[in-house]
Amino acid sequence: MKLRARYLETLLFNHPDKVPFEPGQPRETTLLRWQEEGLTDPEHWFEQLWSAAGLDGERPIVHTKSLDVNFRMIPTFTEKVLEHRDGHYIVQDWMGNITEISDTYDFTYLRNPRDFVTRKWHRFPVENRHDFEAMKQRYDPHDPLRWPSSAEISSAPRQDRDRFVWLPFSGVFWQLREWCGFEPLCRLLVDDPEFVQEMADFWRQFVLTVMDRALATATVDGLHISEDMAYKEKSMISPAMTRKYLLPAWSAWIDRAKQAGVKIFDMDSDGCIDELIPIWIEAGFNVCDPIEVAAGCDINQYRKRFGKAMAFRQGVDKRCIAAGGKAIEQELERIAPVVQDGGYIPGCDHGVPPDVSWPDFIHYARKLAHMTGWL
Repeated sequence: MKLRARYLETLLFNHPDKVPFEPGQPRETTLLRWQEEGLTDPEHWFEQLWSAAGLDGERPIVHTKSLDVNFRMIPTFTEKVLEHRDGHYIVQDWMGNITEISDTYDFTYLRNPRDFVTRKWHRFPVENRHDFEAMKQRYDPHDPLRWPSSAEISSAPRQDRDRFVWLPFSGVFWQLREWCGFEPLCRLLVDDPEFVQEMADFWRQFVLTVMDRALATATVDGLHISEDMAYKEKSMISPAMTRKYLLPAWSAWIDRAKQAGVKIFDMDSDGCIDELIPIWIEAGFNVCDPIEVAAGCDINQYRKRFGKAMAFRQGVDKRCIAAGGKAIEQELERIAPVVQDGGYIPGCDHGVPPDVSWPDFIHYARKLAHMTGWL
């Protein structure tokens, strides 16, 4: 079975020959540690893990790829260091935030999640309607810079492709939080809900316009929408607010994608998602990740509660992988019923942190390979 077919068969509760092998993605400091423990080529860590875990046969290749369509602001803000004091940089990042980070890092770490970087925000680019009018100018959905070269957009028949293709972009809550900041956005939800609705409507339509062209010119298998809208115990905003401001956009995006033949709709949110999953199902999502165990997410209870209305990715407790040995085996035994039931691609429940050793990750990968049918 080809990789793409295996991915679809698994997430749609059908009959894959084996479950996709996705143990987790290490961060930069994790790879640095692994090099001290036997990893020789950090750029090709997956291939070395494949070999060390005793896997052979099919060439080790990631199952998925993301369509190279740019939903970010164009142009971005100029990245620069504004001040260096007491072991910290105060920087302007690409989004226009004024942010403080440890001088162990620099502003390039804020572009993509290369590592776990703690930060403190001093100011956000959208504080009022005037700021938002200026911000909107950076989101021309027809800007040619949003699109890759024509050679990278393929309209080849789906059955001729090997890898599953995602179209990833930020959801409403994620995007408004990037513009306004978390606490200011929460205040706006109470003090100026009309402004929040205006921003939410703008983002819904911007994404629809960009997505329309992507779906018309490329073969897309799944939407991957990032929200990160939950704490350790609860959602960051109420279910009522979620339905009012976020649900209309989610539903519109999914309805449009369904018309283009897209089958997978994946919601990415850290934290405790118990009260959010029903709303996601209502919107049309059929997959979610990363199912963080430390936030109380129980994948076995989710399966009992939601049945085949929701498939899952990740969900293996990173703390157990770090503990090693028997803790790894017990954690995989815990999730085994859901793996066997289908609709689940297990893996580390976030980026693999640097407290996970290379030998323990190999041990975990070998056990995971047995569980998913690769050994």
